[in-house]
Amino acid sequence: MTIETPPKSSTSGKVPEGCTAVLVLADGNVFWGQGIGAQGDTVGEVCFNTSMTGYQEILTDPSYAGQIITFTFPHIGNVGANLEDLETTTPSARGLILRADITDPSNWRSVQHLDAWLKSNGLTGIAGLDTRAMTRHIRDSGAPHGCIAHNLEGQFDIEALRAKAKAFAGLEGMDLAKDVTCRQTYHWDETPWTLEAGYGKAEAPRHKVVAVDYGAKRNILRNLAGLDCAVTVVPAEATLEDILVHQPDGIFLSNGPGDPAATGAYAVPVVRGLVEKGLPIFGICLGHQILALALGAKTEKMHLGHRGANHPVKDLETGRVEITSQNHGFVVLDESLPEGVEPSHVSLFDGSNEGLRVIGKPIFSVQYHPEASPGPHDSHYLFKRFIANIEKAKA
Repeated sequence: MTIETPPKSSTSGKVPEGCTAVLVLADGNVFWGQGIGAQGDTVGEVCFNTSMTGYQEILTDPSYAGQIITFTFPHIGNVGANLEDLETTTPSARGLILRADITDPSNWRSVQHLDAWLKSNGLTGIAGLDTRAMTRHIRDSGAPHGCIAHNLEGQFDIEALRAKAKAFAGLEGMDLAKDVTCRQTYHWDETPWTLEAGYGKAEAPRHKVVAVDYGAKRNILRNLAGLDCAVTVVPAEATLEDILVHQPDGIFLSNGPGDPAATGAYAVPVVRGLVEKGLPIFGICLGHQILALALGAKTEKMHLGHRGANHPVKDLETGRVEITSQNHGFVVLDESLPEGVEPSHVSLFDGSNEGLRVIGKPIFSVQYHPEASPGPHDSHYLFKRFIANIEKAKA
């Protein structure tokens, strides 16, 4: 089978008729299309997400800091936008790429057209690209650096945009958690959304959990609150003393963006201290990688990463396969796990590590997103496993 590659345009800067946006990659590829969202230009690492739902949750996931998202699903915008599906107040993604123009909303929860929401949040995007070709290009060549420019007048300096793409430092070696973390400690008591009732409130929490915010999604915190946890959220750079002063029953290490080794410069000593305290610990995504580094393992950047809501993962303890939601560009190396630490989950796509546990201790983590925002719900049991560890430790 012949693998198509993205078409190259002339570098002369001549704009095809009707085009109001351009994507310029550092590798020399130029894609023309129609601009969506805010006018201007934006630069980042171009990745793809294969989810069929949840574009608003994806765009507001702090783990996408520094990245431009190519959506492989065509009907982006079909449920509009609202204030309930935000994973954080301000989107961290740099931009978005679509095959078709934004679909007009047709959903009872919609309060705003997606294009209006993008403009209100300063997000720039481009529609009309062959996202299948783009996805194959990323698959074969890795995630490129790119620059999207949106100008209704159709005026673009291609060489200047390419220079911006080439100048982008990339995510390797970059600590982005400090850019998306909370600025001060706060308490969280909102529980998961239900039909007609909306979000609830934890009325009588039984467990005290400190969540270290490397870029936490709100739905993760809701899942903890929904299982009777009084959640205290602390900034990524919180010290061991900052955390222990809250007398937690358990520690949660959140998701987040960037290179875990860079964030680990300040996070690893703290997590290592928490491990030594013997407290129950649960990590997700970047939290999983930070925990692995604290235990003595290593991480590395992946060729193209895992991003989507259709990734099969096998639980090595039970043998069950769960379909998971994922968003990560770095991975824990199985062969680097030290004695006393074992892999707990594995990707059935490429065999990479998807989880670990410390033998004989209430400490575990997973690479994927069991909070299911956007779905699926196969992995909710992990939150209950964390609570069971807390209850056992307290007993």
